[in-house]
Amino acid sequence: MNDARPPRQAVRTLQPRKRIALIAHDGKKTEMLEWATRWQETLSQHTLIGTGTTAGRLKTALGLEVEGLMSGPLGGDQQIGARIAEQQLDVLIFFWDPFAPQPHDPDVKALLRLAALWNVPVACNAASADFLLSSPYLAERYDMSIPDANAWANARTV
Repeated sequence: MNDARPPRQAVRTLQPRKRIALIAHDGKKTEMLEWATRWQETLSQHTLIGTGTTAGRLKTALGLEVEGLMSGPLGGDQQIGARIAEQQLDVLIFFWDPFAPQPHDPDVKALLRLAALWNVPVACNAASADFLLSSPYLAERYDMSIPDANAWANARTV
């Protein structure tokens, strides 16, 4: 079969308490901390996951409960990507630095590809993160379309 896209859509329901990943490249960690300070009360109502130093700084500075994964270059971006593929993540807030090349750029591209594939809302800066967190959908159940992975796999084996 030549179709590289899943042929049908499935529905995934996000719960009111979202699982939110917080990632910031080194040049954006201060900006992430400033942004998270403004949204501290809202963030505390959700399940937070972060990579390496970003998670540590958010815990230390703001007292937020953040599950810390590996640093991005050590596999943390791939850990977040796995959560997306397993439907264990609902929102991705990733302040990436457009001025600094990253040694793990392929991992970053793979992470963003998975977020796009699985229809995960993504914010890449403070303004887009403000829009995401101020959405009325953040604290509500939300039905979203995702690829039907089983149908896609079955169609490829025919």
